[in-house]
Amino acid sequence: MSNTDWKTDRIKNILPQEFYQLIDKNKSHIAQTFPLTLANSDTLKKTEGFLTVNLEKEKNKEGYFFFARAVETNALIGYLCVKSIDYRNSKCELGYFIDEDFQGKGIISKMASDALDFCFNELLMNKVFICTSEINFASQQIALKNNFKQEGILRDEFRNGDGELQNTVYFGLLKSEYENNER
Repeated sequence: MSNTDWKTDRIKNILPQEFYQLIDKNKSHIAQTFPLTLANSDTLKKTEGFLTVNLEKEKNKEGYFFFARAVETNALIGYLCVKSIDYRNSKCELGYFIDEDFQGKGIISKMASDALDFCFNELLMNKVFICTSEINFASQQIALKNNFKQEGILRDEFRNGDGELQNTVYFGLLKSEYENNER
């Protein structure tokens, strides 16, 4: 693991041009696993709309958006969202990706760890889950590294960037498990 100095930023500080650059640079890297984000951010105009909608979601407590920035260049290098928030059942989902050039440096693992603290201690969730493509082993490793348990495989659950249905691996982490691991 290489040391990359980075910091977390929030959606209110993100400029459409910089998020568009992150998406555009990583199109082939995220096309299969983040097709909606890609489709909603494949032009600067669409990116402006995507950020506006998500800023409104955050104001309405329907989603939360975190970004990783390289300290040296201030460029965006990663993205993590807290989505599918179900306050009635006290659960939510994490979705994330990292710039291809920054994979394997522990950035998304740390962002996920920080997001878990946010979800369990600020949003007061009882469960956080991650749904990942059956072939996205890097994402599965993030879940396992953060003590999630594989709960099952959902068949034909996700339409990838090519429009094909794929199985999704479902991982969950309960607040009680999170607290036991924090000790």
